[in-house]
Amino acid sequence: MKLLLDTHALLWVRGEPERLKADTRRVLADDDNAVFVSVVSLWEIVVKCRIGKLQADIATIIARMAPASKIQLLGIKPQHLIALNSLPFREQHRDPFDHLIIAQAISEGMTLVTQDQNAPLYPVQIMSP
Repeated sequence: MKLLLDTHALLWVRGEPERLKADTRRVLADDDNAVFVSVVSLWEIVVKCRIGKLQADIATIIARMAPASKIQLLGIKPQHLIALNSLPFREQHRDPFDHLIIAQAISEGMTLVTQDQNAPLYPVQIMSP
């Protein structure tokens, strides 16, 4: 299974793993599963730190994603933008970071690990963290 961590799931994995369900921790640790983090999540963390909504050390988060880590970085590809453009517009969900992460998960055939209540509005496979 290919899993894409939403931003909050990444922060929990790296700083508060006890917030994750035991089943989720088991799935993430399973070597048969590939775990990804979008560069969009890293960008969101930086933006939220800069405006005072979050305290996190982006350099440490990135360093922990070294080649020895199980977590792989997912860049933004043109196919992700095409998927983003085809997502239905939802008036109640305007978060551009969420939209692109959802589009990436759909485009890559990944399961999105998220507790975002708006994610089920889109045709994406979801796993609750």
